[in-house]
Amino acid sequence: MASSNEISDSAKANVGHHEYPSEKEVHSEVDRIDAVATAPETTLESFADLDEKKILRKMDLRLIPMLAILYLLSFLDRGNIGNAKIEGLQEDLGMSPDEYNWCLTVFFFTYAAFEVPSNLLLKRLRPSRWLPFIMVAWGTVMTLMGIVRDFRGLLVSRLFLGVTEAGLYPGCAYYLTMWYCRHEIQLRQAMFFSAASIAGAFSGLLAFGIAKMDGVGNLEGWRWIFILEGLATVLIATVAFFVLHDFPETATFLTEKERAFIVYRLKYQGQFHGKEPGRPQVAQAEEFEWRYVFAAFKDWQIWVNIFVYWGIVCPLYGISLFLPTIIRNLGYSSSTAQLMTVPIYITAAILAVVFAFLSDRVGKRSPFVISFLLMMIVGFSMCISSTNPRVVYGGVFVVACAIYPAFPGVVTWLSNNLAGSYKRSAGMAIQIGVGNLGGAMASNFYRQRDSPQYILGHALELGFISAGVVAAFILVIAYASINRKRDRIVQEGGEAQFTAEELSAKGDKAVTFRYMI
Repeated sequence: MASSNEISDSAKANVGHHEYPSEKEVHSEVDRIDAVATAPETTLESFADLDEKKILRKMDLRLIPMLAILYLLSFLDRGNIGNAKIEGLQEDLGMSPDEYNWCLTVFFFTYAAFEVPSNLLLKRLRPSRWLPFIMVAWGTVMTLMGIVRDFRGLLVSRLFLGVTEAGLYPGCAYYLTMWYCRHEIQLRQAMFFSAASIAGAFSGLLAFGIAKMDGVGNLEGWRWIFILEGLATVLIATVAFFVLHDFPETATFLTEKERAFIVYRLKYQGQFHGKEPGRPQVAQAEEFEWRYVFAAFKDWQIWVNIFVYWGIVCPLYGISLFLPTIIRNLGYSSSTAQLMTVPIYITAAILAVVFAFLSDRVGKRSPFVISFLLMMIVGFSMCISSTNPRVVYGGVFVVACAIYPAFPGVVTWLSNNLAGSYKRSAGMAIQIGVGNLGGAMASNFYRQRDSPQYILGHALELGFISAGVVAAFILVIAYASINRKRDRIVQEGGEAQFTAEELSAKGDKAVTFRYMI
């Protein structure tokens, strides 16, 4: 067994970001730290002198704030068309309500199509290069949206916005799984995803302020919303290039021993035994092979989970794209409508972090996800059954406060149950990519002719949420059954017929892997 002193602790952490290493240096360091973490003599006791909570705090401070800013900008840029609409975009471009809805919808087609390729490229091209690159691309597209002159121009720009933004959220969500173990990751997913909620509030405030620039440079106020938010994205992308860290193995803010500890935790998470004497030592597969990508496309749990995802993402996009319009149609002015979205999003962000902490603490995902789906049903029922503006606003408030804690929950739930780095990468991209086609559907739920009650839109949301509840129960029952079956096999010594390499290649299908419920 390796003693705690046998793992070198010579590399000291830097307070700043690393000097930008070459490709060869990165791969060499990754291989070296991986070799230390997976050496036969390395066990958990080898790292007994390390303070795990202190290491996690260091990771949180270096990783989460930047990711939160990136996703805030992504959500801001994706949803600001809703703010631009109530500032006159539709009228100025001479678009019909159906043409406006098409501009919302086409974004999701390219967004869904490019998520899997983007996630596969993330690890190969390195996060500190790939994420800033796609940010510059979408910031440029967003800026150019400010000079479109008609429906066709806006439609094409939304198509390209989908292409360029596709890799950001699944990339960030997958990136976190390369650093955090499955029993602690929902809190981190919620911390950076809650930036989307803050973006919702910030979007309203920002649009309210930017719209006052109406007439500056002979441009309408809504054009400045696109231009300024796009330029801000390009600026932040430049900073991200120097601030983002790639992998735990190359993290300069951790000592060499801390890096080996983080890698060790990640490689042996999800196993029934971990590393025990006399048991197969099953490290998660990290190498790229197409069979892991194909395995993700064939995995039943991903496709069932997508129905749960739709039950959350359809209301999410319905709310983000149409909330200002829904509030304005209740009789409030456009400026008041922008400001009334703020308390909803701020409250939702706080709840997302609180319930993510609780979910990590109890080690369960489904009770929280299902409870929030049921809470959404209550909120939309309030909206659909009343014409009282206060009741409708209250219903929307309830829905938003359920959506934002539920979303990181459903993403984390699937990532927890996919083993093998590249299978998880592809699986999360499939979930988020196909799942975000729900955004294409939701963008057509709220038709202008249905205002102010939007009965059809609310009813369709209720249908998708109900389907999500059913799918969630199917996952719970299936996971529990599979775990019990694997317990019996292990008790009978069934895992002994496999080598460690075979179990590693099987990933979450190995008898030593347990699904998180």
